[in-house]
Amino acid sequence: MAEESKPVFANPAPLGLVGFGLTTVMLSLINAGVLPKGGEQVVLPLAFAYGGLIQMLAGLLEFRTGNTFGQVAFLSYGAFWWWFALLILLGGHGVLDLSQAGSTIAVTLIGWGVFTLYMWVATFRLIKALWWVFLTLWITFFLLGFGALLGVHGLSLAGGWLGLVCGLLAMYTSFALVTNSVFGRTVVPVGARSGG
Repeated sequence: MAEESKPVFANPAPLGLVGFGLTTVMLSLINAGVLPKGGEQVVLPLAFAYGGLIQMLAGLLEFRTGNTFGQVAFLSYGAFWWWFALLILLGGHGVLDLSQAGSTIAVTLIGWGVFTLYMWVATFRLIKALWWVFLTLWITFFLLGFGALLGVHGLSLAGGWLGLVCGLLAMYTSFALVTNSVFGRTVVPVGARSGG
């Protein structure tokens, strides 16, 4: 009797990474002061559609491949972008009164930093490119969170610049995974997986 072949699924990680990366780059350019603060209105639809929805779809597809790390990461950061977009949208239209919410938003960003820090620990067994993405991301969250909490603009500015690096690293990793998959070999390096 012929053995049934298992279905082959595409790797959803490059899609989730570019959804995260591009959205992060755009917001970080605003946080770093390169683009005007009013540009957040442009980031909102991107946060819903690409940073949010696409990452959530990637997370659900990671579930199908049995990748716990990818599932948790993409679903969580997809939800982060929805939180961000809803906060700006609802706060900007007076549905939510955020006038006294500054410290709570700051602590929430720090909480995201804690979550990202423990996700970073798991990347020690993954490709080095992901290690760098998560390293720069947890530091970014702490810089933005503590900058807002302590009212130190320099920390927030540094968070913007490091967030830009993080987003570009995520886009690079997506590019590498797509290119390597198409060519069937390593064309763009991502760093060897630790532990074999």
